Amino acid sequence: MLRIATWNINSVRLRFDLVQKFIEIHKPDILCLQEIKCRDAEFPAAGFRKLGYEHIALHGQKGYHGVATVSRIPIADIEKRKFCNNDDARHVQVTMDSGALGVPLVIHNFYIPAGGDVPDPEINNKFAHKLDFLDELSEWIKSDKLAAAPSILVGDLNIAPLETDVWNHKALLKIVSHTPVEVEKLAKVMASGPWHDAMRIVVPEDEKLFTWWSYRSPQWETANKGRRLDHIWMSKSVKPMLRNMQVIKEARGWERPSDHAPVFVDLEI
Repeated sequence: MLRIATWNINSVRLRFDLVQKFIEIHKPDILCLQEIKCRDAEFPAAGFRKLGYEHIALHGQKGYHGVATVSRIPIADIEKRKFCNNDDARHVQVTMDSGALGVPLVIHNFYIPAGGDVPDPEINNKFAHKLDFLDELSEWIKSDKLAAAPSILVGDLNIAPLETDVWNHKALLKIVSHTPVEVEKLAKVMASGPWHDAMRIVVPEDEKLFTWWSYRSPQWETANKGRRLDHIWMSKSVKPMLRNMQVIKEARGWERPSDHAPVFVDLEI
């Protein structure tokens, strides 16, 4: 069984103790992190190696964004892609060693732009960047046929697409992360694979499912005003391997937590 996890950690150096706690409890084979907020040379690689993650792929930058994939299993190849002519460290791709794993599995780790506060690209450059990013991502997946090979796409995609992915659909229709234009563009990204939503294969679409709870809510668990911003998608060839999926909600309640909870899937390979 192969366990792959994704987590927007919101500073890997600040919260390395939480990462270690998660690893010790849930033992992922591959862990994809977003918002590591450090340059490659500042990443706590030695700490991960002590935990058994000898294989590390980084795309970092100073103070913002950044993604990292750490693995117990050898990595055969690493690639990074820039989007919108802007190297803001939002993607890293690893191809797992087929000799070690049995299949040449490709894992894409993404941190899609959040988009700011105003859902209007005419007055909000951050929102315009998010929409452009999604358009470019969709075209790349389609043109390069990324999902034709055994592939997984994970990360903080910063969009809650379904009505049950947010605490209140009507209240959030004009809130960035759940606006119709974002949902439509994310649907095009999914269709460009096509990709299959692992989380919603396990949890039916009519059930509420969240991975993010705002820091602004001190009673986050009681209020439960969450959103599903973190995703795990898989190609058609990987879908039959899916055996389990979990959102580790309790991690949101750990000391000095990220506002995101980790998510993992188990694959029978």
